[in-house]
Amino acid sequence: MTDHALRLLRQDRRLAELAAFPFGFDLGRAEHGHVEEVRLASGGPLDVVAGDDSGGTYFVCADGSVLYADSEGAAGIIGSSVDEALELVIGLPGWRDCTHLSPDDGEETILACVAETEDDIRECYGIDKERIELRAALGFPERSPVELVGRLRAALLRTEPDFVLLNAEEGCAYDRLVPAGPPLWEPVLAAGRADLARLRKGDPTAWREVADDPVRRRITLRAAQCDRSEDDLDLLRHLLRHDARSSMTDELRLAAVLVGLHGNTADLPLLAEVRETDCDTACGLGGVPGPGASAAELRQWAWELDDSMFGTDPSDEPFFTWTDLASDQGMTELARVALIRELDSIVMDRSRLRRPDAPHLLDTTPLVMLVQGFERLADLPQALRAQRLYAALQERAWDRVSARHTLARLEREAGRPAQAVTALAAVREALATPGDDSLRHWRRVNLGRFVAEEHYRLTLALADAGRPEEARALLAAADALLGELSENAAKGLREISGRTAARVREAGRGRARRVTGNGSLRAAPPPAPPRNPR
Repeated sequence: MTDHALRLLRQDRRLAELAAFPFGFDLGRAEHGHVEEVRLASGGPLDVVAGDDSGGTYFVCADGSVLYADSEGAAGIIGSSVDEALELVIGLPGWRDCTHLSPDDGEETILACVAETEDDIRECYGIDKERIELRAALGFPERSPVELVGRLRAALLRTEPDFVLLNAEEGCAYDRLVPAGPPLWEPVLAAGRADLARLRKGDPTAWREVADDPVRRRITLRAAQCDRSEDDLDLLRHLLRHDARSSMTDELRLAAVLVGLHGNTADLPLLAEVRETDCDTACGLGGVPGPGASAAELRQWAWELDDSMFGTDPSDEPFFTWTDLASDQGMTELARVALIRELDSIVMDRSRLRRPDAPHLLDTTPLVMLVQGFERLADLPQALRAQRLYAALQERAWDRVSARHTLARLEREAGRPAQAVTALAAVREALATPGDDSLRHWRRVNLGRFVAEEHYRLTLALADAGRPEEARALLAAADALLGELSENAAKGLREISGRTAARVREAGRGRARRVTGNGSLRAAPPPAPPRNPR
């Protein structure tokens, strides 16, 4: 659809007034923007086109889709164009009370809900004559509420993952206007299920292509984990042999387990060969029965690992299994949105981090995994959100230093040098007054070297950013840290130390220069001699 109707509203004041009241699509509110600064998680553009009297805002996205955001923190796509969104708000003036409906509810339920909503509206003001007039002027056909509800539902389900709205300052996601769609593992496994079906049919092209593609192998093995067949042994052997090339992964262990569950002792030499691929694989598959084991022993080993680590229910798999596999397949926005919503849930309810075996303690590992997931997606703002929370929850001095060191690195990489300087100041404070004995050896281990190195890297960034005074101050702190390190820990830092000092000196001299018109540097001219007094 085009935005023909929108142009008519902009040209005809009467039509614009009708759209604003009683249908809540007020072009005049566009100039005020939304109630807060927002952005799409995907980074796509947003243009405000209208608003309503409840503080809600209609945005147009890059592809023309219309995203509605209310003032309470919920948002969703309601049309593929402004015209489609207009047709919805005119045909279903109480559409926000219909977001829970779907075509599966049936015509009777939908019509009853719409009638009840519109009767409530009619108690306050008219909508029937106004709807007829506006529809006719804009060229909209009369559609049944059932059809409009179906369109609304389909549009709302398109919101994730490409049109998720974030609070621009805090980075948290707006709630859904419609219940969540399928679980993350469903779209992640879709390609693997298709490849598994082709392998089972004996498609020679699939056997070659899947075996040669490490990502497709991983997804196909996960599909085979959840959909097992007694006839899969040959294809599992095939995938196991090829997956061994990638060294130790969870999917390689899974392939070995799935082969072992068949209890065929002829596979013991293959399992032994895979185990000896490299040191990591030897450790990861250390419990594989030896060549003389019985079928029962092979099955028992595989069953125990399967029971503790895998199983057939994809919903039992760790959350990060599916976000990693989504990222591997290029499903960037799907992985990003899943990670953001997981972080939001922890921010809102930190009790989710409580350890089941010790509820008075927190397991902050999920936050580390979130940071790594966001870094993998090059989403530094979200990585910083997770790292700040992680750093705030650390109690041991060692953990505080390590967490704030990582925070400083992320702030630097995100182009936030002032915040990075603050993070490193907190690191030095913790080193000076740790409060426990966990840092007693920091001068002799990698932690000390990493901290000093980050000081030098940030100093270079400050010098490159034209902030020589701050660079000199941080260089002094870096050199002081380097002086405290043991000789062994300081190895490898001499080069960056010297390079940083030279760069800071150069930045200081640069203040005495001026930039020419073509951007090159030249020395500033000497001051003019004083004039002779008259």
